[in-house]
Amino acid sequence: MTRSDAASPSHLDISDSTSLGAETTKTAADPMAADGHMMSADDPDNPQNWPLHKKVYASAVAFAFAWVVALGITSYTAGISGVVKRFDVTMQVAVLGFSLNLLGIAFAPVLTPHLSERFGRQAIYLISLPIFSLFILGASFPHSFAALAVCRFFAGFFGGPCLVLIEGTFADVWSANTTVVYYSFLALASFIGAACGPLIGGFVFAYGGWRWTQWIVLILALAVYLFGIAQPDTYPREIQRRRAKRNGMPLKLMDAQSGVTLKDMSTVTFFVPLKMLVTEPIVISLSLEVGFIFAVTFQWFIAIPAVLETTYNFTVQQVGIAFSAAILGSLLSTAMSTIIDISVPHWCTRNHDGTVPEEYRMLPAMIGGPLVMTSLFWIAWTASPSIHYLSPIFGTAVYIWGAQSIIISSISYLFDAYPPRGTLSALTAAASFRLVLAAIIPLVIIQMITNLTGGWTYSTFGFISAALIPIPWILYKFGARLRVASRYNPPMPGSMMKGVLGHDEEMQMQEAQVQGTDTGM
Repeated sequence: MTRSDAASPSHLDISDSTSLGAETTKTAADPMAADGHMMSADDPDNPQNWPLHKKVYASAVAFAFAWVVALGITSYTAGISGVVKRFDVTMQVAVLGFSLNLLGIAFAPVLTPHLSERFGRQAIYLISLPIFSLFILGASFPHSFAALAVCRFFAGFFGGPCLVLIEGTFADVWSANTTVVYYSFLALASFIGAACGPLIGGFVFAYGGWRWTQWIVLILALAVYLFGIAQPDTYPREIQRRRAKRNGMPLKLMDAQSGVTLKDMSTVTFFVPLKMLVTEPIVISLSLEVGFIFAVTFQWFIAIPAVLETTYNFTVQQVGIAFSAAILGSLLSTAMSTIIDISVPHWCTRNHDGTVPEEYRMLPAMIGGPLVMTSLFWIAWTASPSIHYLSPIFGTAVYIWGAQSIIISSISYLFDAYPPRGTLSALTAAASFRLVLAAIIPLVIIQMITNLTGGWTYSTFGFISAALIPIPWILYKFGARLRVASRYNPPMPGSMMKGVLGHDEEMQMQEAQVQGTDTGM
């Protein structure tokens, strides 16, 4: 399976598309690598051949950029009571400042691949974070709640690429054999960043007011930007362009895999993802699962403060500290997924002639599903004044452990399940779908708890999670057959277009190449 360039977070992931690769014309000076990566395996400029310290620095910068954007999503929730008082709005209206930020990020998986194909990764990092910071600054000085909501939306819109590009950066510099390991660290950036939002925001809100929940993000974003300003571009396509320009040599690259014309691009990252969400069993099932996981994960940032403050009389600082349980859960998931990814190849060497089937990506999710279900029922019936507050807090740690494990499995499996263009479309579908759901559920969670009680609200989530538990098991057993049967997988070697897109999309792409407007690629 070749690398794909889409991205996603992120993770949060929120993101989910990675490095499209395999796109240069073969030349004597720069032959296409056998593994499908864009640069020759023995090319010293290939990011996978960089010295370890350079690879670690590039990865650390991507991690830090994603972390601070994820922190910006949730720090707002620590001061949401201050927003209610300042603008005289209801809690449900105030939550819009949180949900609109997530909705803005949902555009990133659709747009970022096209920007990355044309300008590389470095430029997108170094432009998107300052614009994100400007809108965070605007969100701290609004004259109305409408202005605050607009600034929060555009902070997400412009910060989203940082959550998407981390996936491509890691795919550029680390071997495909470490896919689950680096996906574990991708998820870690988003989950820890989100958990640090209320943890840090709770203290600054207590001592400085709600505006400081935005100013602290601005300060940290500046520090991260200074840390990453010297980052190298890791995208092989851009590296080759710069090298050719530096040496004054012509370079012919194949058309960008994310498309060349506007119609081409919209087909790959909009229309095909929509079709996959209703016709492709692998994409449907995994998008439903990770969508549910994201929706429940982000509602915690509204529900946990409400429950802990009303049930246990927690202060805003104590609520923030309670989110450290999410950091523990994230670390446990990363450790478990990494151990599985290291152990499975050794087992396959003895039992499958060294071949590791893609379906083994599902192992962390097969463990994570029962953990999520158990934690939801645990939290549902232990968040009570008669039971110690540590019980529901530890329950959230177990939830994050299971939730992150499901996300790591799902996204890494989608990464491997299709050829490059199919991968880009599948990851885009899953990423945008889960972010939209994550934006919706926080808007109604307080009403759900009020009308159903906390016990039955989270029991309802528990029953839904129980229904989703079989998904990774089914894909583990039948995933290979589903992949072979997919219209997006070519039945035999052929042109890059055939089999990667469905027949209808292929015809649209061919028509776009004749009639569409050139993007100047």
